[in-house]
Amino acid sequence: MTLQTVAPAMGAVAAIPLGGRPVASPDRPAATKDIAMTNDERDQANSEQGGDLRVDVAIVGGGLAGGSLALALAGAGFRVALVDATDPSVMRDAAFDGRTTALAYATARMFRRLGLWDAIAPSAEPIRDILVTDGALESPSRRGGVVDSHLWFDGAALDGEPYLGWIVENQIIRNALFDAIEATDAITLLAPASASGTSFDAGAARISLKDGRRIFADLAVAADGKRSALAAAADIRSHAWGYGQKAIVCSVAHERSHDGVAQEYFLPGGPFAILPMTNSRCSLVWTERADAADAYIALPDDAFLEAIGARFGVYLGALSLASPRWSFPLGFHFSESFVARRLALVGDAARAIHPIAGQGFNLGLKDVAALVDVLTSARGLGRDIGDLSVLDEYDRWRRFDSAALAFGTDMLNRLFSNDVGPIRAARRLGLSAVNALGPLKRTFMRESGADLGRLPSLLQPERVSSAP
Repeated sequence: MTLQTVAPAMGAVAAIPLGGRPVASPDRPAATKDIAMTNDERDQANSEQGGDLRVDVAIVGGGLAGGSLALALAGAGFRVALVDATDPSVMRDAAFDGRTTALAYATARMFRRLGLWDAIAPSAEPIRDILVTDGALESPSRRGGVVDSHLWFDGAALDGEPYLGWIVENQIIRNALFDAIEATDAITLLAPASASGTSFDAGAARISLKDGRRIFADLAVAADGKRSALAAAADIRSHAWGYGQKAIVCSVAHERSHDGVAQEYFLPGGPFAILPMTNSRCSLVWTERADAADAYIALPDDAFLEAIGARFGVYLGALSLASPRWSFPLGFHFSESFVARRLALVGDAARAIHPIAGQGFNLGLKDVAALVDVLTSARGLGRDIGDLSVLDEYDRWRRFDSAALAFGTDMLNRLFSNDVGPIRAARRLGLSAVNALGPLKRTFMRESGADLGRLPSLLQPERVSSAP
């Protein structure tokens, strides 16, 4: 694995779609007075002048993080443009993304506050317990037993939370988001289309579309992934390396109940996660060396199921494939800054981590919620939401939490993805020690629930009124 510093390449920007309310924009950057338009003034300008669009926030990237941010900002009273290169009908299709998300219990609070949970909950399987084992193919844990070197998170030990989290298919979350976005007047959804460039200056973030129109915003947000074109345009550098691993992802049906237990076996090729789903299914996230993963993906179904069974064991009974197979290369990415003038990075655009702890999406939702808090507070004080003095508050808030988890998961993957005898003995001892220390284990449970540190408003526990 080699470390590289990724220097941003100037030029093309992530595709940005057409459509939305037309509004003329000046040839020079808008003045501060123009930036501070009220919503009524923006609506009038967007309806009377032809060509361009002016909003409070322009989000590039209509994935789960970008869509969540658009909905949260709209709920806070901001006018938002959400842009993406892909047609929403394609993103809604089950074949677009076969992954599942381990939704932490704290981030589920956010979906409740955004009004999404009723659409998600019927397809969300609660995580009641988590079993972590440093295993091998002959480990008794794969047969549903528990060996000495394990870590068991008991959801019943959590105060005030019924479950450790939920497993949800990405398609379910995406469809709930798009349904809500399309019903929200404050969001202009622009998809699909492409952009010819972007710039950030004292007056506005400016995104130029290939048809000649432009989007002017007080703030642009990059939610366009770890190869973010907006971050590149702002000269934000990043550190990145590959793991030489791929994640094999699919869903498996089984005879016996999974009892809501999420399991992760640390095997020499990488972690093997079995995540409980609805309807007697589990989501499989199988990390392997890249060449081995390619070979497994190429197997016929019966041989692939046999390879899965060697890792599952027999505790769930007979197995059958319940979805196609996907594979994704795994790597590490961390931006040197999460902000620039009139630009903020969220989700994978800020950092992309190994899926070993299942926390990537939860980190992205923390970004979203923190940014909403910062922008809402700044607007309430009459500050320019695109000013670096405002955005630096977001950067300081999110970088420490992000760095701790990102580099922590990197270390875990390096520590557990090998079969070196002394290292294996040490990590098994460590698992047993943590399992025996109740307070430390509860801290890890809260971390997995995205419930540690300074929590943004959308992630905080709901307050129960004591009034009659």
